[in-house]
Amino acid sequence: MPKLLLATTNPGKIREYRFLLRNLDYNIVTLKELGINQPPVETRNSYEENARIKAIAYAKLSQLVTLADDSGLEVDALNGEPGVRSARFAGEAASDAEKIKFLLTKLADVPWGKRTAHFKCVIVIATPEGELEICHGECHGIIAFEPKGKNGFGYDPVFYLPEINKTIAELPLEVKNQVSHRSRAAGKARKILQEFHSQHIDFLDNHI
Repeated sequence: MPKLLLATTNPGKIREYRFLLRNLDYNIVTLKELGINQPPVETRNSYEENARIKAIAYAKLSQLVTLADDSGLEVDALNGEPGVRSARFAGEAASDAEKIKFLLTKLADVPWGKRTAHFKCVIVIATPEGELEICHGECHGIIAFEPKGKNGFGYDPVFYLPEINKTIAELPLEVKNQVSHRSRAAGKARKILQEFHSQHIDFLDNHI
């Protein structure tokens, strides 16, 4: 069974991707499991560029098919902020609670009807040979006035989904992974990984 490297050290993302990519014919491994501890610096101005940097670098380093992503929250009342700076919006070492508090302070005077926002996720899959595939996903909602729920991570406790009447952090993982930006991008990634696997099997069949 071929290995698939998840190019992230975020425990929440690892947990979600293991769920989203379950039942694929891959042995999913992490950077920590491979002893890789030198992450590329994400300095670009788009999710795709940041994900591409990680996917290419780790695919070359590990010689494995590698999945990397970059994602962020874009709030309409803040002209799209925090965007690609979502993880660093409240400072490099800010906790999830501090990020949420900082965001809510910025939106303190913004009424409910103008608190619309969306999550974006871009997944890049890279092979050691340099092949790249890109998948996009979005999830639209409203920034709540206060955090609710203990599931998820990041800004999930204040990202309210009107159609479900709950924040993402109030949803069980299996429900979140039906509606989130990451699940929508990962659904496309599953198909690409299945194709990669089929090509791998065909190659082996033709060289035995």
